[in-house]
Amino acid sequence: MNPLETLPGADRPLDKHAIAALIARDIPYGAFVNLGIGQPTLVADHLPDDSGIVLHTENGMLHMGPAAQGDAVDPDLTNAGKIPVTERPGAAYFHHADSFAMMRGGHLDICVLGAFQVSATGDLANWHTGAPDAIPAVGGAMDLAIGAKQVFVMMTLFTKTGTPKLVPHCTYPLTGLGCVHRVYSDLAVLDITPDGVVVRETFGTGVDELAGRLDLPLLPGPTDGTGR
Repeated sequence: MNPLETLPGADRPLDKHAIAALIARDIPYGAFVNLGIGQPTLVADHLPDDSGIVLHTENGMLHMGPAAQGDAVDPDLTNAGKIPVTERPGAAYFHHADSFAMMRGGHLDICVLGAFQVSATGDLANWHTGAPDAIPAVGGAMDLAIGAKQVFVMMTLFTKTGTPKLVPHCTYPLTGLGCVHRVYSDLAVLDITPDGVVVRETFGTGVDELAGRLDLPLLPGPTDGTGR
């Protein structure tokens, strides 16, 4: 079943595949997009063949397709997370230095990144928790966060222990300042705006309940008060 079939009026939190499908739904036709390592790569599996969207990888590829399965797996054809992928018609390959020049030069319309924390003002922390035994993993995140025209974050809204990941101020080392435009999560889609955090959609919760759990003021979307 298409995960998006459950989205209208969803009465339960979304899993990672449904979040990825939601992001795929919202990327405009013809956009140049980078998908960060980890769960964001799932977005590629939910883009229809006629989406017109061009996927970019920092290891040097344009027109990346969905994950490769079975006989389609080519060990020399991977995304930046070393996951075997397919190629779309017109695929091109280039040195990773050229790929980073695309990222830093403002040529990407959207990047989708994971996060440990996002602040209410759009600061992003996604490369290190600051714990002494944690392994830093910055990759190209800083280049993407600052170079892309829009930054979407894909994450759960709370940690496994219930700690909010959308916070007034990040306490983890920062990746970028004021760079996040939208957060896609298991419980809500939220826009980070100059006026505050705006709820676009909720899943299995309401705006007031969510605001209480986050201990953050949330602004309802412009529709029916639920953000849907």
